[in-house]
Amino acid sequence: MADGTPGQAEDVQAMRHSLAHIMASAVQRLWPEVKFGVGPAVENGFYYDIDLGGTKLSEDDFAKIEAEMRKVIEADEPFERFEKPIDEAIAWARESGQPYKEELLNDLKRAGTTAAKELDAAELGTIAPASGDKAAESKVENVSFYRSGDFTDLCRGPHVASTGKVRAFKLLRVSGAYWRGDEKKAQLQRLYGVAFATEDELKKHLELLEEARRRDHRRLGQDLDLFVFSDLVGSGLPLFTPRGTVLRDELLGFSEELQRAGGFQKVSIPHITKQVLYERSGHWDKFGEELFLVKSQETSDQFVLKPMNCPHHIQIYASRPRSYRDLPIRYMESTVQYRDEKKGELNGLARVRAITIDDAHVFCRLDQIEEEFTVIMNMVKDMYSVLDMKFHARLSFRDDSDKYLGDAEVWEKAQQTLEAVAKKLELDYYVETGEAAFYGPKIDVMVTDALGRQWQCATEQLDFVQPQRFGLAYVDSDDEEQTPVMIHKALLGSFERFLAVYIEHTAGRFPVWLAPEQIRLLTVNQEPATVNFAAGIAAQARELGLRLTIDDSNESVGKKIRTAELMKVPYTVVIGEKEIAGSELVPRIRKDMAVQDGGGSGTGAGIAGVVVDQFLKTVAHEAKSRVHKTSLHG
Repeated sequence: MADGTPGQAEDVQAMRHSLAHIMASAVQRLWPEVKFGVGPAVENGFYYDIDLGGTKLSEDDFAKIEAEMRKVIEADEPFERFEKPIDEAIAWARESGQPYKEELLNDLKRAGTTAAKELDAAELGTIAPASGDKAAESKVENVSFYRSGDFTDLCRGPHVASTGKVRAFKLLRVSGAYWRGDEKKAQLQRLYGVAFATEDELKKHLELLEEARRRDHRRLGQDLDLFVFSDLVGSGLPLFTPRGTVLRDELLGFSEELQRAGGFQKVSIPHITKQVLYERSGHWDKFGEELFLVKSQETSDQFVLKPMNCPHHIQIYASRPRSYRDLPIRYMESTVQYRDEKKGELNGLARVRAITIDDAHVFCRLDQIEEEFTVIMNMVKDMYSVLDMKFHARLSFRDDSDKYLGDAEVWEKAQQTLEAVAKKLELDYYVETGEAAFYGPKIDVMVTDALGRQWQCATEQLDFVQPQRFGLAYVDSDDEEQTPVMIHKALLGSFERFLAVYIEHTAGRFPVWLAPEQIRLLTVNQEPATVNFAAGIAAQARELGLRLTIDDSNESVGKKIRTAELMKVPYTVVIGEKEIAGSELVPRIRKDMAVQDGGGSGTGAGIAGVVVDQFLKTVAHEAKSRVHKTSLHG
């Protein structure tokens, strides 16, 4: 705020940080030998990394930890800030039996202020540079501590005035966390809680978490028979079932349809390449530890499974001379790439090792950038409109670190170009520094799901660096060689990650065009006449390209209906004597599919009878049109 008074958001973050200390204090009372890592406030809550030796916490321990926290809160002990010289702070950590704090302080002392941000700065305390030195060369002289009752912690704050000033909180989970994110270091336990200004906010958040649990794509993926994992295949390598493959094919088919309309041509590349390709591109230096290495038994060449597709597409461009008249050249390919992600970071489809990308690359002139970005952003708008997902744009720019390739002037030009395009297209955007790709700035499409969560999905990236590294060229109208600009584009991004987002967004209630099973016929008996009538409908449906199954099992109709509802089938039709006699069907519409006529909504009950041909043609039209609402009505 303008007057320097902390705003509400700052107050809540201070409260969350204070609760991290209160929780640590409670844990120390219950387990006096505990060793502490770091304990910052985070979005919606707080955590503390702790080492309890051989004691493993579980949710069964949360009640007693929360009870001890409430004792600390009821004592209303003030948070008192004080400072120590760095050497005294190191001695404190050693004498207190806190090796993780001691390590942080020693690293801070050695690194000085230049590397303070690279360390676990949330808990390193304030830094007082030595006078007369440049900031980049300063030594750390003092660090700050906070004391509340009998608990003292190295911390930069801020905190609320006293322990009694915190509000609604709840411990949620405990998980493993490598010290400082390094799998070669000790694994601590991360105890995590949430906190809000009011009990009502906490209640709403917990309800949101419960809804998120019900929508968890890993759970729904199993319940709806979409994908599986196998220990024999390997972690992070999903196997899509026939039902899940329908989702893949339909989504990727839609992406390719939009791209073909935008002038993109399909190409195909192998899954392995010589290491030298990625050395030239710069990916080897940046991502060498994430690459899967492949050894040939025939040659001495070192191969890798491709982690990126762009260097391959570059080779297609470079395979022959290009003229300015040839540009833009647009390549597209839906293909798998591979990253050796850390096992502890794998998470269903959200983080995998085999990543399908609806990838594309444009090679164009400088004067064509704006038009190409316009074409791509119109694809994005069409894609997410059909998917019924709102989005805004993040302009991901570089920061001042040395993790990026290319000259600063080239980067500045690229970023100015990108923002000018965003303004001209009237995108709802914001700028985020430090989020650029290592070779150039980008527009990341931030999608909002049904629970209000944001996810980065589509992306388009402006690249002046790769064409220079590979010596790409075209001949301009003056017969002079020029370097083309490269645009990287993906509409879905990582398909597996997008599917994780979309499954949770829809709670598995896919629209007709995406539903693995669009219609299910339920026979009231297993008589030949009934089964044959259902088979005839199925044959007609398949001629129209519809996905239909028949449940002619020896179960009750009620149970069959319930099973179809659990599988979230859009249309369920009971087949019995009445349907056979009149050749009319009474489809049950999935509850979420709003009926257009009269503004009502489906209830899952049967609608008025409709002849077979009309019903099937209506569903086929809905699938082709990619609509979310049904045109059938009661």
